Amino acid sequence: MAALGKIRQRGVILICIIGFGLFAFIAEELFRSCEATQNDARQQVGEVLGQKISVQDFQKLVDEYTDVIKMQQGTDNLTEDQQNQIKDMVWNTYVQSKLVEKEAKKLGLTVTDEELQNILKEGTNPMLLQTPFVNQQTGRFDVTALQKFLSDYKAQKAQANPQMQEQYDKIYKYWTFIEKTLRQQTLAQKYQGLLAHCFLSNPVEAKMAFKEENEESNVQLASFPYSDIPDSKVKIDDSDLKAKYDELKARFYQPVESRDIKFVDFQVNPSAADRNGLMREMTGYQKQLAAAADPTDVVRKSQSLVQYIGVPAPKEFYPQDIAAELDSIAVGSTTGVRENKTDNTFDIVKLVAKESLPDSVQYRAIQIGGATPQEARATADSVMKAIQGGANFAVIAKRYQQTGDAQWVTAQQLIGSLAQNASADSKKMVSAIQHGEVNQLQNIALTQGNVILQVQDRKGFKDAYTAAVIKKTIEFSKDTYRAAYNKFASFVSASPTAAAIVKNAPRSGYRVQDLKDMTTSTHYVANIHETRDALKWIFNGDTKEGAVSPMYECGDNNHLLVIVLDKIHPAGYRGLDDPQVKELVKAEVMKDKKAEMIEAKLKGVNSLAAAKAKGGKISAVNQITFAAPVFVAQTGASEPALSGAVYATAAGKFSAHPVQGQAGVYLFQVVSKKMRPVKFDEKAEEQKLRQKEMQYAGNFMQELYLNANVVDNRYLFF
Repeated sequence: MAALGKIRQRGVILICIIGFGLFAFIAEELFRSCEATQNDARQQVGEVLGQKISVQDFQKLVDEYTDVIKMQQGTDNLTEDQQNQIKDMVWNTYVQSKLVEKEAKKLGLTVTDEELQNILKEGTNPMLLQTPFVNQQTGRFDVTALQKFLSDYKAQKAQANPQMQEQYDKIYKYWTFIEKTLRQQTLAQKYQGLLAHCFLSNPVEAKMAFKEENEESNVQLASFPYSDIPDSKVKIDDSDLKAKYDELKARFYQPVESRDIKFVDFQVNPSAADRNGLMREMTGYQKQLAAAADPTDVVRKSQSLVQYIGVPAPKEFYPQDIAAELDSIAVGSTTGVRENKTDNTFDIVKLVAKESLPDSVQYRAIQIGGATPQEARATADSVMKAIQGGANFAVIAKRYQQTGDAQWVTAQQLIGSLAQNASADSKKMVSAIQHGEVNQLQNIALTQGNVILQVQDRKGFKDAYTAAVIKKTIEFSKDTYRAAYNKFASFVSASPTAAAIVKNAPRSGYRVQDLKDMTTSTHYVANIHETRDALKWIFNGDTKEGAVSPMYECGDNNHLLVIVLDKIHPAGYRGLDDPQVKELVKAEVMKDKKAEMIEAKLKGVNSLAAAKAKGGKISAVNQITFAAPVFVAQTGASEPALSGAVYATAAGKFSAHPVQGQAGVYLFQVVSKKMRPVKFDEKAEEQKLRQKEMQYAGNFMQELYLNANVVDNRYLFF
């Protein structure tokens, strides 16, 4: 009871303590929740129609498409630019698919399994022709080949052969990508087709379009270029600019924020001492290469950019500058050290051999393993004798859980695989495929077993070259880079403001450059690689106009960069206070004012002679049609308004009034009109109009995009 009394006495204190504890607990949970939300936001690549996509999900899509491109191109490596193209393609496809899916859902549009099967049976879609399931005789997609593969794929998974399963998995992933893309493509085509039917064509319109395309007018033209009037004679005030801006305002809408920067970029280049040092090194390698019976060690020690694989390779395997020289080098000879300014390298070439080999080979093979190499060879000898004795190749292959199916391989694929793995076994296999005679059986002993190989066909013979190439980039030394770094760092530290950057750059031997309207979809700053950190700084919400960035080491470790954030342009309409907008508006007002001055001078002019007397430049212009803007040599401009005015004027008539164009004012006399000798085909013309309508309907994506509140944060991750 005493304890209870004490508790009651301190009830208020306890309530406060408990209340504070509960608040602390709630606050901690709230903090964790906010932190988790912020972490989620930091992992978002972008947003479409309010739906966010995480970096993990986007990376899966990128990986999927990357595998497709690698399979199509027959390569395991992609350049940085190719990878960026893939990321752009994946992002654009993702955005477009989301936009179309939303609109299609409103309308009840879908792609059924039956529709997809019909597309497969028809087999004419261009995407299907990029798959391995094309009938070589008909050149068409073969749905039965696909069905057989899918059946074999399930069976192969049950057999659990790792090597075969890897190949099957690659093809299966490729096919699932094609199938998914076909559905997306078909849905978009349905939606676009629905829009296209909102545009109607009819026989009257077809006749009009035919006439507009084929009625040609020949005129005598009097041109009065705007350039003949000095700008100093034109008075423009703010009200003129405001009125023209209001007229053209729609041109100045930008759907996403953009930013202008100023930057100083210095590229570090090799010094004379660096070049001379590499030349001495290459001269030594040239002597070693010329004397070597086997160039392998010399090329390896030189750390050449071009691998020596020791087997004949097509020209395409070698760098372009080397390939261009191969036919001019005698077999067994070695070139001197040469400089290639295109890729900034020194190189030496020794042509070891040259022979004619097939560009494509069809072969089949059976891999034979064993507990020991001797056991494998003994088994392979037995298999070889059985096949030579008339046993079925495919049947024996199945005994070893292989298909024994024939496959085509190109010389480039062979050499590409060898470049990935230039082991003695790989060289032996490639050489056997390259040199094998048709229908000849070969028993090839390898380290891990034997391979029974039979070449079945050879096509497209052309020259192949065994060449040892030592190619090294002319690089700057550490001392050269250190000197450049210290100088640039001193310039940056002495220039803490935008004004100082602009003032001090020329004094230090640097140049300030401008880059306008950068958006978050940009991959590099000023096309300099490895500038993602700089992009993050440019688009960081805390970076204000006039801010100076840290110094960045970027490019291929050969660029030094500093940036000034010059201007932020929010999404929406660019104002007349924007220098770029003001300059464009001023140019349009200048044209209008000059046109008014010229037209005032031309009042009452109703003949070419009178036009010439007023300073008109007279020329003959022929074959003018309504459907295409006429090019006027005297003003150097294409003038659609002039084409329309000529079309509306009868033969023999003088223009009813001056025509204001892009580069001048015009008067004209129509000399003649005639139709081209083309027969009118009503159905063909209506079909052309429908194709144009489909093109117009194709612009729907831009409208959907503008209303989708798309957020692109890829620059934070890629």
